Amino acid sequence: MPSQFPDRLNTGAPYPLGATSDGLGINFAVFSANAQQVDLCIFDSQGRKELARLPLPECTDEVWHGYLPDAGPGLVYGYRAHGPYEPLRGHRFNAHKLLLDPYAKKLLGPVRWTDALFGYRLNAGKADLTFDRRDSAPGMPKAIVTEDNFNWSSDRRPAVPWEKTVIYEAHLRGISMLRNDLRPPERGTFAALATPRFIDHLLKLGITTVELLPVHAYLQDHFLIERNLRNYWGYSTLAYFAPEPSYLSRGELNEIRMAVRRLHAAGIEVIMDVVYNHNCEGNERGPTLSLRGLDNASYFRLIPGQERFYINETGCGNTINISHPRVLQMVLDSLRYWAESFHIDGFRFDLGVTLGREGTGFDPGSGFFDAILQDPVLSRLKLISEPWDIGPGGYQLGNHPPRFSEWNDRFRDCARRFWSGDSGLRGEFAKRLAGSGDLFDHRTRKPWASVNFITSHDGFTLRDIVSYAEKHNNDNGEDGNDGHNDNNSNNWGVEGPTDDPAIQDLRVRVQRGLLATMMFAQGTPMLLGGDEFSRTQNGNNNAYCQDNEISWVDWEAATSADGRALTAYVGRLTAIRCAYPALQAGRFLHGDREVAPGLPDISWFDERGESISAEAWENAEARALCVRRAAEGGDMQGYRDEDRTAPGITMLFINAGHDPLEFVFPEGGGDWYQLLDSAKADGKPDSDEPVQHRRAMVEGRTVMMFGSRRVRPW
Repeated sequence: MPSQFPDRLNTGAPYPLGATSDGLGINFAVFSANAQQVDLCIFDSQGRKELARLPLPECTDEVWHGYLPDAGPGLVYGYRAHGPYEPLRGHRFNAHKLLLDPYAKKLLGPVRWTDALFGYRLNAGKADLTFDRRDSAPGMPKAIVTEDNFNWSSDRRPAVPWEKTVIYEAHLRGISMLRNDLRPPERGTFAALATPRFIDHLLKLGITTVELLPVHAYLQDHFLIERNLRNYWGYSTLAYFAPEPSYLSRGELNEIRMAVRRLHAAGIEVIMDVVYNHNCEGNERGPTLSLRGLDNASYFRLIPGQERFYINETGCGNTINISHPRVLQMVLDSLRYWAESFHIDGFRFDLGVTLGREGTGFDPGSGFFDAILQDPVLSRLKLISEPWDIGPGGYQLGNHPPRFSEWNDRFRDCARRFWSGDSGLRGEFAKRLAGSGDLFDHRTRKPWASVNFITSHDGFTLRDIVSYAEKHNNDNGEDGNDGHNDNNSNNWGVEGPTDDPAIQDLRVRVQRGLLATMMFAQGTPMLLGGDEFSRTQNGNNNAYCQDNEISWVDWEAATSADGRALTAYVGRLTAIRCAYPALQAGRFLHGDREVAPGLPDISWFDERGESISAEAWENAEARALCVRRAAEGGDMQGYRDEDRTAPGITMLFINAGHDPLEFVFPEGGGDWYQLLDSAKADGKPDSDEPVQHRRAMVEGRTVMMFGSRRVRPW
């Protein structure tokens, strides 16, 4: 760190963007097409005092750049951008506002809410058309210059094949805040993510891939602070390259790398949920923190002819202008940074439809998708899209390009309704079990493109699906008006907790049926963290602002007898899935291909063991279904050597009705061995011997799984 700063910066270079230390100094580069001047502001190590303000001396290809000699990692800085303050033309430059570098890799301090954060006079009659001259630096976080210095040694990406992938969606903070075996500073941080206890838990569940809710630095929204609430989910990104500071127990970036490396050593991948569709600066009345002050007209999509206002296809006030090449570059640079510097294995794109929008609407051949699919780093990772937004034509399930998978809400809704007792769903339910080929079987896409989930962070937990008929969101401070109203849930007679043992038994039985549906369907299963031991949010289906026991995972529940049984049950489901290639098909099954003479890859039967006719598929009251799937057995785990060449066949009996029902095995085939009975708390069958009499009594709200060989996945 130089003891005295020069009067001016050296020219430096326009690439790479951000602040880059080369051992002799730091190069600064930031994009702004419409600024007239950009100043580098250097602060003391606490970020409180501005020590120097130096204009970036050169602009090349709309990138402002300069070089500070004799400086290194640890330097604290921000920017101020000069230019027109003309909101009617889309320009909101205000050099009185300190701006966070879009490429900042580490932050110092939080946003401290003050009126000075706004580019306009907050209480003025003309609102954002006015101009505010107060310095926002005291309320702004600053960027810290970093450098990568970590020994990855023999770290290797697990590279789990898609067809073998089982995802566990978790909130980094919530998954460990109630872990009493951890020191308080470690709870809710990356340090807790890769502890042996948690890794062992994931392995027992058969999890291959952890998907983390946003870990990018995000804003604590002012309207939540006013309600004494907090942004918990983190879908309000402030910096795309920097982690949320509160997620680092020691403030060191290597804490993330250590966590990823330990998970990789256990064979577990790490996927990040990322939010590139909007940022935390909101609409025209929002604060000026970074992109808005650097070049509002370039970074955001504005309404043509009314550039004062933002196109809002995200429901969050603004939409990032991915169509701009420099903005698209920022997104790709961010993705590559996390993939290469932290060895992240993939990304789940929040509101992925927004990212694929061009001038004519959503386009699977948009610049965003094309750029990722040709990228030598990103194209090799797991890529998941949330296939909707609130803009015109915003529901695009099944329409993303090959290589992307998609959250399948059609699977979620159908499974919930089927197990809740709705009628007329047997045909729809079969489509979802078979991988939703009606949605995804085109352009050589595979069943794994369908991410099958019953629950996610957004909505009821698994336990609440069977405990509440209505949402209970009063704690959110919005008079119960937030969150979905249509949850396809069923309380089975009592709203919320009950002491009635019959209702309690029915609820957990339906939970087990839903879990089995998810794990035994073609596609990629995704389990919400905590559902494996029946976590509740007390009926809150929109806990985005509940950074407390409502959202945190209760590990005491995991140690109860019921919690241990359900956890073992989930582990049994994934083990069966892993043991049978027929449950992991790398292609869609249509029943038009024979695995062996007279044995199609998939067949559908009723409880009598008879093929379902076209007329029977339309039976609105039918709630029984049998599906037989077959695949070559060459790679089957758990088989005796002499059985490895035999077809691996599974038979799934589903009784979603209330009363027990006798199922008859279809004609043909050899012995059948029971692998699962979801009427049992842990799913373990009574016998390892072959089924006698080719019949099975299936209890109400129950599934049974059978295999053609004695495989013991437990």
